[in-house]
Amino acid sequence: MTDGERLARVVLARVLEPGDEIGGRWVRELGAEEVARRLTRGGDRLPGVSETRWKGLRGRAALARPERDLTQARDAGARYVCPGDGEWPAQLDTLGDGRPIGLWVRGRPSLRMWALRSVAVVGARACSEYGAHMAATLGAGLAERGWVVVSGGAYGVDGAAHRGALGAGGATVAVLACGVDRPYPRGHTQLIGRIAEQGLVVGELPPGDHPTPSRFLQRNRVIAALTRGTVVVEAAYRSGALVTARAAQRLGRFAMGVPGPATSALSAGVHELLRGGAVLVTDAAEIGELVGEIGELAPGRHGPVLPRDLLEPGTARVLSALPGRGVVGADRIALGAGTTEDDAVGRLYELRALGFVERHGDGWKLTRQGDDLQS
Repeated sequence: MTDGERLARVVLARVLEPGDEIGGRWVRELGAEEVARRLTRGGDRLPGVSETRWKGLRGRAALARPERDLTQARDAGARYVCPGDGEWPAQLDTLGDGRPIGLWVRGRPSLRMWALRSVAVVGARACSEYGAHMAATLGAGLAERGWVVVSGGAYGVDGAAHRGALGAGGATVAVLACGVDRPYPRGHTQLIGRIAEQGLVVGELPPGDHPTPSRFLQRNRVIAALTRGTVVVEAAYRSGALVTARAAQRLGRFAMGVPGPATSALSAGVHELLRGGAVLVTDAAEIGELVGEIGELAPGRHGPVLPRDLLEPGTARVLSALPGRGVVGADRIALGAGTTEDDAVGRLYELRALGFVERHGDGWKLTRQGDDLQS
């Protein structure tokens, strides 16, 4: 990429809002340099916007100082990555004209390499203790399996997922809705600084820019496109985390949800997402099985093996033939088990040695252990 192209994209980062598909179409059809030239030096209004909107964009362009932005980013330890650069994650191109003009990246690792094996973990800001625990556990588990954990750096589930990955010594990426030199929320300044040292902090907005509600929503599309799948831990019916998961579905990525109590409003959105085709997951192994390569399977799940499960089938039938209460003769037990009396007696002595039955005169009855097995 030429220096002129890069500077033009830095200008457009100041002018166009994230996800502006009209501006993205201009860049695709005319090139970033021509679009920036028309906005900064005058020229015919580009199609798709009103005269009022065009004047507003030109007003923004007049204030753009691309060299200053690049210097400010460099001072903060950040760089500007554009489409066509070796570090650009190609999966962002699936956003079409809504893909980022470029990304400000703070941290040493390669964004493209890390994004190849990444999973988003998102959810409610005001999460419950259960939500925070699950997010941290998933973050740690994914990191231990070699996955990069991507989230939005926010309070609640996002912060817990980041901390879980960091605590496991793994990789994590925070995608911000503001300048990467301006940690938001303020209470996460230390956390975001630690992510920048151990991982990556990424954003579309130029240095010093502030977040807005629309920028948070547009940030979510980057999280969805950057990763192989999005896991929602807790989310109410109206939640930005659901926006991320639905964007993932539209882009052909995996959308996953961690279930919660049926009575919890914080899990209501997750349950609705699951009803809408998302996949239920409960741990990092299940996530890895879904989004990973062939052979990355979660361990088989089953209940505990009970002593009765280890009995030979004929012996188990004899045990089942004993009533729950009272003493019964071997002849009746044999009849219930569908075998001979001699065979039933032999198996009853085996069951007595195992502690399941006891003899009372000429009859047999269940012990407390055997009675528990019948219930």
